[in-house]
This record gives sequence, structure tokens and C-alpha cells, in this order.
Amino acid sequence: MKIYIIEDDIVLRKELVKLLSLYNYECSYDDDYENIISLALKSNADLILLDINLPFFDGYHICREIRKVSDIPIIVVTSRSTDMDELMSMNLGADDFITKPYNTQILLARIANLLKRSSGKNNAELSEYKGVKLDIGKSMIYYQNKEIELTKNEMKIFSVMIKNIGRIVSRDELMNELWQSDEFVDDNTLTVNVNRLRKKLNEIGATDFIKTKRGQGYII
Repeated sequence: MKIYIIEDDIVLRKELVKLLSLYNYECSYDDDYENIISLALKSNADLILLDINLPFFDGYHICREIRKVSDIPIIVVTSRSTDMDELMSMNLGADDFITKPYNTQILLARIANLLKRSSGKNNAELSEYKGVKLDIGKSMIYYQNKEIELTKNEMKIFSVMIKNIGRIVSRDELMNELWQSDEFVDDNTLTVNVNRLRKKLNEIGATDFIKTKRGQGYII
């Protein structure tokens, strides 16, 4: 996991890098605070540790600007410990707030928990393969600037398929997934739903995305 550190105290930053590296986090940072927002976004980090008192822009401004374009987890780490500082950080989109001096084990636990929640959310809501994106939360498929909505059954079928990329998914597996909806599902219902799903994929240009393996099931 990559962590981007926005901290102008060189001694504290070195301590953070040393600590996080011991726990196998990959750390990066920059001293160009005039362009720190774009640098942070280009870092492709999984989480940002952000101080408030910084050159050029304070942490509040940086947090607000990053949050406009990215959902990357942000933990504010600062010596400013008033309730107002914490409230402002949260209102501007920070995910957590830790005051200096901090307990290193608490900081590590907060980082681990936030990364776990962020990773779980992303995996649960959005999956992608060969440019085709499935947003489970919205029951939508996106491909090359086109989108189409799925029914509940179509979404269940496609979510199982995209979680098993490169593996044949049997009709029995798909039937079991559909049965969990407490609706009556027979073999013909499955065929109809798969065909409708294929038609919708074709409509947005993702042709031949789901392949039939005769007598075995389906694969993408």
C-alpha cells in the first residue's frame, strides 16, 4: 500500500517514513508545496497523511481541493487539536483526525482500518475488466462512455462472472446465486437473463464479452 505524506517538518516526516516502512508501507512525499495538490493526486497513493500548518496552502485547502476530484482516504495529522480543527477537517472531507504527539500504534491502527474500509468499499461497489465496468451499487454497466442499467438478476449474474474472470462459471452456480433472491428461477429463466445481459453488453459495444462453454457454463 502507498502512503503520500504532506508534512513540512523534515524530522517528523523522516520518523513517519521510517515507521511506516517497517510495516511495509511504501511512502512518498514532495517539498514543492505550491504544487502539492497536483503532486498528491499524481502519486497514485492509497492514503494521504496531511498536516494543517503548511507553506502556501494550509491543510484545509488541500483537503478540500483533493476531495473535489478524489475519494482517496485522508488522515489529518496535526498539532492543532481544538474541536473546531477536527470539525473543519471532517467537514472538508477528511476521513480521520489525529493530534500530535500521537501514539504510533494508534496511528498505524487508524491507517490499517481506513485502508481496509476503503479497499472493501471499492471491491464491493465497482469491478472492471477489459474496459467494462460494473457498478454494483447502481446496477449499471459502463463501457467507452456508454452506460446501461441492469435488472437485479442480470446484475447478480454479471457480478458472479466478473468475480471469476478466466474461470468457467457453471449454470448451477448462477442458478444458486439467483435463488438467493427468493424468486422462482428455473433453467429457462437463467437462459433468458443471460441472453438479455449479452444483448445489453452488445448495445454499448462490449460484444462477445460473455462466452458460452457448451455443456459447462459461461466465461469472461
